[in-house]
Amino acid sequence: MKQSEDAASNILPLHPQARLTRTQRKILDVRNAIYFQPQPESEDLTFSARELVQATLPHQTPRGNPPEWYRTNGNYTLSIRPGYKTDEKTGNRRCIGYPYGNVPRLLLFWLTTEALRTGSRRLELGGSLAAFMRELGLDPSRGGRWSDRTRLYDQTERLFNASISFEYTGNDRRQWINMEVASQGEMWWDFKQPAQQDLFASWVELGEKFYEAIIAHPVPLDMRTLQALKSSSLALDIYAWLAYRSHRVNWDKKAVFVSWTQLHQQFGASYHDVKGFKRYAKVALHKVLAVYAYLKVEEVRGGIKINPGYPLITSR
Repeated sequence: MKQSEDAASNILPLHPQARLTRTQRKILDVRNAIYFQPQPESEDLTFSARELVQATLPHQTPRGNPPEWYRTNGNYTLSIRPGYKTDEKTGNRRCIGYPYGNVPRLLLFWLTTEALRTGSRRLELGGSLAAFMRELGLDPSRGGRWSDRTRLYDQTERLFNASISFEYTGNDRRQWINMEVASQGEMWWDFKQPAQQDLFASWVELGEKFYEAIIAHPVPLDMRTLQALKSSSLALDIYAWLAYRSHRVNWDKKAVFVSWTQLHQQFGASYHDVKGFKRYAKVALHKVLAVYAYLKVEEVRGGIKINPGYPLITSR
């Protein structure tokens, strides 16, 4: 995997008559679109908060439902605490659980982009669940336990009711921000009839500190790439991180080496050891490089090297 062309051959079948899977077809279509038009149009430009690129949400639900989940990257720690709600059947308060996987990541991309676009903490989710799901790149047509519709219902509750902290330490100094993701909101969607137009529009109001934090240092991303990688939370994380790091590499005009151990510390909370993480991370990295041909990333002994190349996003 010395260059993205090699990475593409690991994801896409080499035989010209081989049948592509749906995911492979999406990757190939997006790869061709980006190759001929590297910079996204305004409607495809989206953003992530820098702090949510430097350390990321869980890939799987944390075992044992601990009172706090955290991830540390250097002197920065991302901490998440789950929310609670009243159980409709028992009337008792119960823990909702942690946001995890690809759906809350897609939600956070949308929240950050919409907050920047509108300049408002109150974000309108619209009167139709189906329309909102399509904005996220999710499929509203299917129901069932593992459908996009069911997972969105679960993960919006988890994300909007969670509390998040950004903490920086070093040189005998500690700086932190404790934040509610959403201080209030109303959800009128009918998850059994997603195309139905509701009488009242659904909305969410971001917590004041959370709103200020996510718009302070936005990382520009390409929605086309996010949609091609949306089935893998690890691939989404690696793409957003490479978009952030490659910008700095291109600015400095100097290659950067990152070890598998460092990548495991940043992304590998759900993986027991570096060896196990490396196996999954290489697959996710191949997907990212298969989509984005202009990334100059190569595998070297002990890690990867990010080389100067064509910038992913040249302007905001």
